[in-house]
Amino acid sequence: MIAGPTQTSPLPRHHRTPLSRVPRNPRTKGFIMATTLLRKTVLTAAGFAATAAGIAGPAIAAHAAPAEKTTQVSTDRKGHGERELKVDYEAQPNFYYCGPAATRNALSVLGKNIDVDAMAKEMGTTENGTNSINDITPVLNKETGTKAYRSVEIKDSKADDKQTERLRTDIVRTIDDGRAVVANIAGTTTDTDGTTHSFEGGHYISVVGYQDNGKTVTIADSANPDTASYRISVDNLADWIATRGYSAS
Repeated sequence: MIAGPTQTSPLPRHHRTPLSRVPRNPRTKGFIMATTLLRKTVLTAAGFAATAAGIAGPAIAAHAAPAEKTTQVSTDRKGHGERELKVDYEAQPNFYYCGPAATRNALSVLGKNIDVDAMAKEMGTTENGTNSINDITPVLNKETGTKAYRSVEIKDSKADDKQTERLRTDIVRTIDDGRAVVANIAGTTTDTDGTTHSFEGGHYISVVGYQDNGKTVTIADSANPDTASYRISVDNLADWIATRGYSAS
């Protein structure tokens, strides 16, 4: 049986507020850090068709609990060894739209505002979630009018040094090209502020910035607008992605 949303009240659909209204935390250089997010989601196995690139992604649907409000994540800036892209953030409208919402937030850095329902249809998203990163990559390429994005899988239960380094370089290159990365994650991790983020059933997030030449990255998370943006080490992110995959250019 599939568990429903954790909230019982009706949810507003697509609300956005400017960055100026977002609480700032001095330890995270202007990005919001709220109380611990410890939210479990439902895991459902499902089959999938691999993309034309032929990369086999994990056949696992991912989704998270819906959020009640939204907020913009960051402003575009670039400096030595770091870059942040401007995200027109939207929270996901229900517990299983994390795939479309993460993709929509990733595309917003290019100035695109694409309806999540339309993307959910293209991805085959159901109440079981979105099957794998291989369903995300074709939509990113279609909406950008390029073939820049490709799926990358981290097959093992824990990322090794080579896989982590590839993730770091993929993130830096993609963001330097003005694009965001979309990642399929599962399990629990801790961000650089010590906040725990848990999605045992799986989830999709956007990577929209990096610091220290990619050793730390900025996440846009559609699950909860109170933790819309946080930073995480690339080592922790690689282990969070392990057994699943990400889409980068």
